[in-house]
Amino acid sequence: MPLPIIALALAAFGIGTTEFVIMGLLPEVAKDLSVSIPSAGLLVTGYALGVAVGAPILAIATARLPRKAALLGLAAIFIVGNMLCAIAPNYAVLMAARVLTAFSHGAFFGIGSVVAASLVPPNKRAGAVALMFTGLTLANVLGVPFGTGVGQALGWRATFWGVTGIGVIAAVAIAAWVPAKLEMPKSSLLGEFRVLRQPQVWMGLGMSVLGFGGTFTVFTYIAPIFEQVTHFTPHAVTWLLLLFGVGITFGNWVGGRVADWKLMPGLIGILATLSVLLFLFAFAMHAKVPAVVVFVLWGAAAFATVPPLQVRIVDQAKDAPNLASTLNIGAFNIGNAGGAWLGGVVIAHGGSNALSLVPVAGGAVALAGLGLTVWSALSQHHNGTAAKPA
Repeated sequence: MPLPIIALALAAFGIGTTEFVIMGLLPEVAKDLSVSIPSAGLLVTGYALGVAVGAPILAIATARLPRKAALLGLAAIFIVGNMLCAIAPNYAVLMAARVLTAFSHGAFFGIGSVVAASLVPPNKRAGAVALMFTGLTLANVLGVPFGTGVGQALGWRATFWGVTGIGVIAAVAIAAWVPAKLEMPKSSLLGEFRVLRQPQVWMGLGMSVLGFGGTFTVFTYIAPIFEQVTHFTPHAVTWLLLLFGVGITFGNWVGGRVADWKLMPGLIGILATLSVLLFLFAFAMHAKVPAVVVFVLWGAAAFATVPPLQVRIVDQAKDAPNLASTLNIGAFNIGNAGGAWLGGVVIAHGGSNALSLVPVAGGAVALAGLGLTVWSALSQHHNGTAAKPA
């Protein structure tokens, strides 16, 4: 495990923790800043919008910087943003600080993915990306529960001071371990934008939106599903989410190995598995043991898509990978938001059986992602064959 990639994983751990830990601290934040729970919930939305808007802006702004300098600059934004969260005197400042922090999110994962892939042989690239994203998955298993506990015991500001400290440690690790000179493709602002003229890049972004959209159509509403349909207690749901975190960590590793073996066939197989598991969950959710088994396997399949999707987009944008890779992080977040919206629509209009229909909707979205992936692979094969002389 190369030390530079471990440094990137440390930063990913901090970024993942600060993104998701706010969900467990909404009551404390709302009470301390004298706002409603729904208003506090907008801090989650604000962060997601910050990722979507800030990612391409910072990717373009840092296009000509050495990759190590760009990563350190993004780490600095992360540190300052979390520090401002910790000292925010009111809701408006906290919202602004969350958006500022989110600006570093997409660009860091986008550029970090390209750097991680460049540090290893070609047949190990997806595994390197998976190792970096292990920091994000471990944030769900360790960072978020621990950060929530700290915030509930010592106040929510203590959590953000802790995340600030993680950011400092990650920045020191990047400064110490990431090489100053990295062999990266030369790019310009015009070159970065030209990559958007390639249909395969847009197909790759669509695959990420639909793959994660299917997952978050269901995952967003997993607590009411488990409590109202499967009849688990709220306390049990907490432990089930921990198991889900273990599943996504394992799936992230498997996805890297599969993608290094056969990228597109592996991705097609993973998305097919994800679609089946989401449809299957519509039936399994009615009994506790099957529900838990399918839930954990579904988590593994969901995050097994991340390394191949990220490597795929870099492969299709070799001359200007930074913007495309960063936009793909935004595509994941669009999938998250769109999936949550779709699940909400199903619940609002599905009648008394609405929660049981949510996994069906999620499976349909993932199936659409599978279809787009197959189309992308076939069209690339056809164009490649057509380009060869007879």
